[in-house]
Amino acid sequence: MKLSSASADAPAGPAINRIGRFHILRELGRGTVGAVYLGHDPIIDRSVAIKAFSAQLTPGEKKQHEQQFINEARAAGRLSHPNIVTIFDASSEGDTTYIAMEYLQGRELSKLLDHGNRFEPDMVVSIIWKIADALQYAHKNDVVHRDIKPANIFIVADNQPKVVDFGIARAPNRVSDQPANAGQPYTLFHNNIMGTPNYMSPEQALGRPVDSRTDIYSLGAVMYEMLTGRKPFKSHDTAQLLQMIAHKTPPEPHKIDASVPVILSQIAMKAMSKRPEKRYQHAEEMAADIKRYLSMQKRSRRLRREMSITGQQEAPAALPYHRGLFWIGCLATAGTLVMAGIKLMH
Repeated sequence: MKLSSASADAPAGPAINRIGRFHILRELGRGTVGAVYLGHDPIIDRSVAIKAFSAQLTPGEKKQHEQQFINEARAAGRLSHPNIVTIFDASSEGDTTYIAMEYLQGRELSKLLDHGNRFEPDMVVSIIWKIADALQYAHKNDVVHRDIKPANIFIVADNQPKVVDFGIARAPNRVSDQPANAGQPYTLFHNNIMGTPNYMSPEQALGRPVDSRTDIYSLGAVMYEMLTGRKPFKSHDTAQLLQMIAHKTPPEPHKIDASVPVILSQIAMKAMSKRPEKRYQHAEEMAADIKRYLSMQKRSRRLRREMSITGQQEAPAALPYHRGLFWIGCLATAGTLVMAGIKLMH
């Protein structure tokens, strides 16, 4: 069940007016297992989003999703980061199990992409950089999300991303019907694969143990789609899709779209390496490469302004991003570029 933004076609009012201590104002969205409501916390005097079960669930379905609710509350509840949704409360009262969390006003990245929204390369990496920082924070707190995908990235004001839905995250206090195991592999779950196949890492697709590097792969797949407008792999047949993820290499983003800077193409492909040891080993390493790119872009723009002011030959307005990096290498900080290139090759 996804956290959805308010929309004009949302129901005018909910069927219930209270969950726990929260007053229910209206329904924000509804899924197969329940609904998301806009609520008000009378004690703190703030708006909250409340995810609650549907009363129509069977006992088996309720147990399954109740575990996911508890896992989400325990995993995200131990995290405090500006790019991770904040959990305020979780409880069960009678037949109602709910999570109260930060009310996000915006749209899921998946909906933006599905509606044909394209992001400029600098905006792509600005968003990915913040998510990488959020994942690094989560990983340092022993939380592995395991389902990073556009539907679980909520874009709020000023294109700020929020990572949501920690329902299948691996955390130290995770509730599961299987023994807790730091290297626990993905399994079939009610005949559905845990996680979303399009963004799964090869080790997830093969049912092997996963660690924090699985989130890095998935983030690379999200970056790939944002840069190119298409998923790395796509198939209507799940088995075939998993085989492609496990064994095939997609074309590099800059070969799909020539406007994609080569260095960003390299970052995405490194994050999506088939073998975990070939990827970035920590999300902060991916964030650092992105930060170097953004710094070089900033210097490139400053140089173009200075050249224009001093009457020197101006760089073409339509200069591709990767050629802009070449200008920087020639005119200013060649050493920085070489070091960045060496890091990417490791």
